[in-house]
Amino acid sequence: MALLALGVPVAFSLGGATIAAIVYGHLPLIALPKYLFSGIDVFALMAVPFFILTAELMTGGSLSEVLLRFASQFVGRFRGGLGHTNILTITFFSGISGSALADAAGPGAIMIRMMKKDGYLAEYAAALTAAVSILGPIIPPSISMIIYAIAYPDINLVGLLIAGIVPGIVIAIAMAAINHSISVRRNYRGLNERLSASDYLRNTWRALPALVLPVLILGGIASGAFTPTEASVVAVFYALFAGRVIYRTLTWPMLPSILARSALMTAAVLIIVAMSAAFAWVLTISRVPQELTAFIVDLKLSPIAFLLAVNLLLLAFGIFIEPLPGIVVLVPILAPIAHALGINDLQFGIVVIVNLTMGMITPPVGGLLFVTSVVAKVPLTRMVRELWPFMWAQIAVLIVLSFIPALSTWLPGVFGYL
Repeated sequence: MALLALGVPVAFSLGGATIAAIVYGHLPLIALPKYLFSGIDVFALMAVPFFILTAELMTGGSLSEVLLRFASQFVGRFRGGLGHTNILTITFFSGISGSALADAAGPGAIMIRMMKKDGYLAEYAAALTAAVSILGPIIPPSISMIIYAIAYPDINLVGLLIAGIVPGIVIAIAMAAINHSISVRRNYRGLNERLSASDYLRNTWRALPALVLPVLILGGIASGAFTPTEASVVAVFYALFAGRVIYRTLTWPMLPSILARSALMTAAVLIIVAMSAAFAWVLTISRVPQELTAFIVDLKLSPIAFLLAVNLLLLAFGIFIEPLPGIVVLVPILAPIAHALGINDLQFGIVVIVNLTMGMITPPVGGLLFVTSVVAKVPLTRMVRELWPFMWAQIAVLIVLSFIPALSTWLPGVFGYL
């Protein structure tokens, strides 16, 4: 916490704390490089760079515009139509990207420009985009869920991926309700364009190849045709095929920059995971998780009381730290306690991921706030004022997820992963 307060990046704050603990505890220094490498020497982590590359290929292949036209034809004519189109487009894109920042920088940036042009306040367009972009890590495929399964190996990764679908849809509906309420109050009207039946068919036909990708990923994983890691590779080749052959908007000269961006994003994720693995080792040999688990179990909290306490902890924790390091640091401690209290692993996993992902829209470390405010060209303070209704709606959904386990466990149960 001291290093974070000094502005040291999260990965190096974890590394610095680990070195301090090793020196203070007279532990072997060789343990640091050992756990740095063993922390990322995990087969499931191979899915991370491939899902990042898939999102970059789809964005380069003009997927955002195709999904935007497809979503607009269904919700664009309603009050606040462009806001609803923004929500639906990002929801669809979340089933491809697995990343909140990819959602905000891809379709989100396009929608902000369109909403500003149509008369929406720039800060409102940015706030709505940031609020909806948290769906990226919640609706599968999700990089956060892959990291969660590595931090807590007892959970079923496929079940966790499927568990995110219903909560993601519930959050999208809540965002649409807030957008409608604000649009009525501010008189944000719907789009006036009239589409013929042939326009609907053409837009839907063009969007089908993009919409097939999340079905291909989840369907293949759920059916056992391939593992999540293999699914990420299939997704890359499908995205390349769609951009080059189907949409013909992805050119070979675009690939070097796409690969470079994917490599940088992958490196940023993996260095956090590596440092967190070493930090988790120090916690484990210091018996922090075991003693904390015993202490909380001895308090004899009810499962609901524990979940509400965890919600408060994670919402506060998410203000200062990004989701991925938050998952790696906190999940090995909290997940076994939740399991010991009888809380379903999948429900707890979704509650943790939603909590920490919401941290991306809370200052001062909210990554989504910085991306969307730069795209919209508005001061952060004005944007945050517009964000509060969406945040309260997300907190309400979080409470519902805590009290109703079926929202997280019903769909995995249908596929036999409960």
